[in-house]
Amino acid sequence: MKLRTLMLGGALALAAISGLAQADSQQTNIKPVPYQYGMPMNIAKVISMNEAQTNDCKVINADIKFVDKAGKVEDVSYRKMSEACDFQN
Repeated sequence: MKLRTLMLGGALALAAISGLAQADSQQTNIKPVPYQYGMPMNIAKVISMNEAQTNDCKVINADIKFVDKAGKVEDVSYRKMSEACDFQN
């Protein structure tokens, strides 16, 4: 009987810890801050760069997630020409 109680308590504790870990990771999924000209970036390490895929040569939205020199994770969005423009004459 005590073993069953101990196992149930351990399972609930693990569920609570995993819930806290998921809640913490969701806080880092904040909407990217739009880039303003002259905005200091201070990039120490790039985590990811994402952009919309398209076959047309046009201006698209892209974002970069990076760690700045202070150790804070930043997410910045910006506008750029799509990669399809690189293959057109």
